[in-house]
Amino acid sequence: MHALRLENPQSLSPFIGKEIGATDWFQVTQQRIEQFAEATEDRQWIHTDRERASKESPYGSTIAHGFLTLSLLSNFIKELLQIEGGVRLAVNYGLNRVRFPAAVRAGSRIRARIGLLTLKEFPEALEATFSVTIENEGSDKPSCVAEWIVRYYF
Repeated sequence: MHALRLENPQSLSPFIGKEIGATDWFQVTQQRIEQFAEATEDRQWIHTDRERASKESPYGSTIAHGFLTLSLLSNFIKELLQIEGGVRLAVNYGLNRVRFPAAVRAGSRIRARIGLLTLKEFPEALEATFSVTIENEGSDKPSCVAEWIVRYYF
């Protein structure tokens, strides 16, 4: 997938209420899950103990942390959308309505489907609220749904 290249953040306006696109598939490896566990001090067995997870987990394997899935949003938006000018600083301003309807098993492939809900103007910034659905290849349910707010400062 080639990134959509926009001249400036204001060039997002035609996408209000529309899907921008879907990213390429991204594999969530056990190694990445373990690195995330180390970085966040969340070493719960369902994420890190393959043997126990294969026997006791309802998923039959280890799974990614929900917050790992969520943290990949920055990577996904960078893959899908590049604003080439008019931005001094882009800031993750926050999230609304985050849910994790289905687990991401180790080795699964996920991708993001991103749309633009709103644009709000401020004196020195433009605030974009994106709808994000993280799909898990082969699953009927999304792994994450969220509204993500990004502020683009001029």
